[in-house]
Amino acid sequence: MKKLSILSIMALAVCGVAVAQTKPAGKTPKTINCAVMPDDPVDVAKATKEKMYADHKGRRYYFCCAGCPGRFKSNPAKYEKGPSLPTPKSAKK
Repeated sequence: MKKLSILSIMALAVCGVAVAQTKPAGKTPKTINCAVMPDDPVDVAKATKEKMYADHKGRRYYFCCAGCPGRFKSNPAKYEKGPSLPTPKSAKK
């Protein structure tokens, strides 16, 4: 019984993570964590204004400092599972 409860809790936690990463399109969050340094929050509006982001495979990755874009661009596959938002329609070509 105890194992069943633990497994149930773990399954719910995994589902919660999946739902959080596939959040439906809608209102853009005010903050997101940096794609390269995921413990550092980034103000989405400020990063957008300062062009502190990169678009990769339909996703937009935001950065906390000037050193992160270069690290991301040198190996985007390393960071593509990190925090990101869908690339805005206005940016897609």
